[in-house]
Amino acid sequence: MELCVIGTGYVGLVVGTCMADLGFSVRCTDRDQAKIDALRAGEVPIYEPGLESILRRNQREGRLVFDTDTAAGVRGADVIYIAVGTPGLPDGSADLSGVLSVARIIGENLRQPSVIIIKSTVPVGTADRVRAVVAQSARFEFDVVSNPEFLKEGAAIDDFTHPDRIVVGCETERARSVMSHLYGGLVRSGKPILFMDNRSAELTKYASNALLATKISFMNELARLCEQVGADIEAVRRGAGSDSRIGPRFLFAGAGYGGSCFPKDVRALVDTARQHGVDLQIAAAVESVNRGQKLVLAQRLKLLLGEDLSGRRVAVWGLAFKPQTDDVREAPALTLCEELLAAGASVLAYDPEAMGTTRELLGDRIGYADSALDATEDADALVLVTEWNEFRNPDFAALRDRMRRPLILDGRNIYDPVELRREGFEYYGIGRR
Repeated sequence: MELCVIGTGYVGLVVGTCMADLGFSVRCTDRDQAKIDALRAGEVPIYEPGLESILRRNQREGRLVFDTDTAAGVRGADVIYIAVGTPGLPDGSADLSGVLSVARIIGENLRQPSVIIIKSTVPVGTADRVRAVVAQSARFEFDVVSNPEFLKEGAAIDDFTHPDRIVVGCETERARSVMSHLYGGLVRSGKPILFMDNRSAELTKYASNALLATKISFMNELARLCEQVGADIEAVRRGAGSDSRIGPRFLFAGAGYGGSCFPKDVRALVDTARQHGVDLQIAAAVESVNRGQKLVLAQRLKLLLGEDLSGRRVAVWGLAFKPQTDDVREAPALTLCEELLAAGASVLAYDPEAMGTTRELLGDRIGYADSALDATEDADALVLVTEWNEFRNPDFAALRDRMRRPLILDGRNIYDPVELRREGFEYYGIGRR
């Protein structure tokens, strides 16, 4: 079975590489010649643990190739994955221009019966639109399958190879049989392939991300209440999360969520509902709370150092929206840096992987340190935004000696307030006593 994966962004690259590692012959295509040249040389343009070694091995063994000729890839494929981006538009809706453009190429170049799998995150009804576009020029039988991805950046390989579930929206027994064959090796441990209609599969993706985002925003709101009533959000988290009906995951208060999925998907879900005359008040509130939460660290710093931060130097630990990735899309650290710069502060940041991607957005408006400790030299405050493991146990004595003022704002609550104060620091977490 020949597979063609159209799009070598985060999703396409992980899917293509992992499917090749399952033994399939995979051609990944992209119109970006520079990216394809780099991939052919075994250079992965994103930071994802484990991906590079798997990619190189499958290239070496001839199962994985990269190309800019999407039409040729379609002509030789039995299964075609659509994995192009669907960025959010200013009104919150998803931009489907890339998906529909690819659908036209597929329709014009089908040379045998094929299954078209939509991996891109798309609003309800997209499979119907793709089916209509392909049908305009296709001369062979085809099926359109909605197969949303549930990959966590930083753990994508494990998520793909050991999925909680695989969601498949399809309309024919032929498509169901092909999908069972593709993913049969991933569900031998008993995890299910959940077959359903296309529209339910499309909505499942948005529902999953919106529910997880809701847990985060709810805890962030409670953290604000904790600060007012003298409670500790960490104790509240443990107490609520111990309830088996709730569970402990995604209950950590912090500086807000970011990344390529939660912000975009929550907005797209709200927009989809609006187009159908439904007001999703909870989802809209989740997005509103998260926007405000991204400002909390800068607001706290201004309360401590003054509204005018001219002449102040702030160290920032962590720029990526989460650990184990270099992705800074909608990262809380970017909002923090913009707020600090607007108030006149100078910012010196350190992140193990995301300084390059941050520089593409902020340029040299902030400084980039060679190490976490170097970032704190003569700093009036240290703000931790991303909980990389290397930040969890620093040399606090050396850190205190480096800083002009031993002030730490912990945006992820990874430190013990009592220990930090014993070490001589002013310490402020999110919702901590």
